Amino acid sequence: MVYSPLRRFGRYVLAACAVSLGVASLGAQTPSTAAPGGVNPSRFDLFLGYSYFGAHGQLKPAGINYNSIDVGAIASGAYYFNKYFGGEVNFVAHPDGNNDGLYSTSAGPIFRAPMQNFTLFAHGLAGAAKLVGPNSSGPGLFYHEPWTWGPTLTAGGGMDYDLPFFDHRFSFRLFEADYRYIHANFGPYTAPPAAVPYMGGRANLSGVDLSTGIVTHFGHIIPPPPVTLACSAAPAEAYPGDPITVTGTAANLNPKKTATYSWTSDGGTVSGTDSTANVATTNLNAGSYTVKGHISEGNKPGEMADCTAPFTIKAYEPPTVSCSANPSTVAPGDSSTVTATASSPQNRPLTYSYSSTAGSVTGNTSTATLNTAGAAPGTITVTANVVDDKGQSASCTATVTVSAPPVAAPTTQNLCSISFDRDKRRPTRVDNEAKACLDDVALNLQRSSDAKLAIVGNGASSEKTASKAAALRAVNAKDYLVTEKGIDASRISVYTGTQDSKTVSSTLIPTGASFTDSGLTSVTEGTVKAVPRTAPRRHRK
Repeated sequence: MVYSPLRRFGRYVLAACAVSLGVASLGAQTPSTAAPGGVNPSRFDLFLGYSYFGAHGQLKPAGINYNSIDVGAIASGAYYFNKYFGGEVNFVAHPDGNNDGLYSTSAGPIFRAPMQNFTLFAHGLAGAAKLVGPNSSGPGLFYHEPWTWGPTLTAGGGMDYDLPFFDHRFSFRLFEADYRYIHANFGPYTAPPAAVPYMGGRANLSGVDLSTGIVTHFGHIIPPPPVTLACSAAPAEAYPGDPITVTGTAANLNPKKTATYSWTSDGGTVSGTDSTANVATTNLNAGSYTVKGHISEGNKPGEMADCTAPFTIKAYEPPTVSCSANPSTVAPGDSSTVTATASSPQNRPLTYSYSSTAGSVTGNTSTATLNTAGAAPGTITVTANVVDDKGQSASCTATVTVSAPPVAAPTTQNLCSISFDRDKRRPTRVDNEAKACLDDVALNLQRSSDAKLAIVGNGASSEKTASKAAALRAVNAKDYLVTEKGIDASRISVYTGTQDSKTVSSTLIPTGASFTDSGLTSVTEGTVKAVPRTAPRRHRK
């Protein structure tokens, strides 16, 4: 039995691979949902490298040992279904060695445990191996078994180091250590020297494959995040005719691809082929609408996205208006300025008109003039109407008071005076001429039923009892009005004056008028008895 100097080392490597196989298997049983630390694991790995085969076995029953093969090449491709598990195809070529040669093709599952900068892997493979040798010699003869196919089983693992350049496209396989078993049947055994040139027999080889080389990575297990698109409309509320801009914000785009946008809406006309679009709202009715956006950088899932942006069209609001009048109180015939303070929430153009309950109003702007000529005293209501170009209207009122003309304060009125100079014998008697004056006084009192009368009697200095005569003249005049004309006595006041004359004066005092009795003396009527105008005749005896 022959051992290669590397055979002992191979056993240690196999032990390390067994540990890595356990780690990888554990990772495959309990996969993490977190993203791998570092580079995204590849979808497909291609490995090319150098391989050493440390053979351990004999051709039996001849008992000829196989030798290790120091020169070899290995190529494998692994496709991963997820982060941890995949399938592998392996090809190993060991050309003729010292006394043997080997080619094998195998396939089977592979497990890996990706880490920040390293990846541990383990695999189990089954396939076919083409074995030749071993070489031996007898007396005068050379024996070499022919190339023969047989089954092979492989189990092992290794470690890759991710190279930091070329976007982590390559890794260096620090080692791959595999245990390999090969069985080959070379036919019936023929003992030398009859065995010419083949002896036949069976070979059961177990050995270690040690490899190193470069791993090239293709694709990624975790796909790139899908394209997303978010939309917003500004303003979100508008009136018919107002422009609306819709903005789309895309994420996770591939900078190597060109993204295309398209826009549609269930209301209004949308224009735009990039990340912004404009909506024409002129013919839209009040209500809610939605703009739909679409972005695409390919036809594969995750390379396109949609979004929606709602907006609302509001009904036009009617204008508002308030009114004021200056001045608010005018004299008949004067004017007042009416001001209508109006506004439209949408700044629509406004038209003004005015009307009034009396007088006349002119103006078709925010101010108008009320003319009160011909209007009766009282309150005039002015109405202002505003209408926008959409036919929506509002109105307000202002009041103007037309004051009544001032009423002159009532004053006293001097009526006729009576002279008592004609009847020398009866200087206090109400004669016919006095009667005519008092009849006129009575007529004035009857016309002004609420007016009162002041009668002032005067006496001459030539009279011995001038004050008495004055009082008697006043009392007699009152008596005539009361008894002959039916005037209420309470309406008549009697006084004596200071004039040096035999007269009686009368003053009509309307309601509200002020009578000044300064310099007059009120007559106490109970002490002065009236003398009838016509005394009864005395009969002579």
